[in-house]
Amino acid sequence: MTLTKPTVMSPYYAEFIGTLIIILLGDGAVAGALLKGTKSENDGWLTIVMAWGLAVTLAIFAVGRISGAHLNPAITIALYLTGDFPQDKVAGYIIAQFAGAFVGAILVWLHFLPHWERTDSASKKLAVFCTGPAVRSTPANLVSEVIATGVLVFAILFIGANEFAAGINPLIVGGLIISIGLSLGGTTGFAINPARDLGPRLAHFILPIPGKGSSDWSYSWIPVVGPVLGGVLGAWMFKALFV
Repeated sequence: MTLTKPTVMSPYYAEFIGTLIIILLGDGAVAGALLKGTKSENDGWLTIVMAWGLAVTLAIFAVGRISGAHLNPAITIALYLTGDFPQDKVAGYIIAQFAGAFVGAILVWLHFLPHWERTDSASKKLAVFCTGPAVRSTPANLVSEVIATGVLVFAILFIGANEFAAGINPLIVGGLIISIGLSLGGTTGFAINPARDLGPRLAHFILPIPGKGSSDWSYSWIPVVGPVLGGVLGAWMFKALFV
């Protein structure tokens, strides 16, 4: 199906929609694998990582031509600090990304509504919405998020510097997400995106989920600060090596 007229969608609305798609399909895969009684229960890490990669691919196809498909405050901030994104759009993009992630998480909750009560584990319910460490160690967890997001931004920039056939870039970025998840995601669940973690974590805190337990706010700063630091380092590394 081909669009027959130019789009009039705001880039901020595009960032909202794109981030919503990522969370709906990404957290949806986590819910399917972790919640009791779903047909995809116990699907495992490989399925979850593949789903996140496909979710990012589809989101980029959906809104990339409109907003550039940042879909991640770490990317927006990194591009601004390296002079590749205008200051007057930074706040709007970030607000849209957090709002899209929050609404996407609410849709996941609605979609799996009968399964929350059937699931006994509060930790699994939280894991549907946001990330958590395999081994809780503040320095190590922060470093994991910095490294993973540094790889994300560095790779996105060098992917963008290459000439590919039309429509290939979103597929390559989706593959990048899968690669990061398989190689670096086992420590913290690879948030690599402050909106992806904090928006759904807030939804978990607010929603009436039976037996949900704590939203683990003591950890919540790591998947926010780590990706921002990593994104800036990744962008600066690209500038230093390739520009």
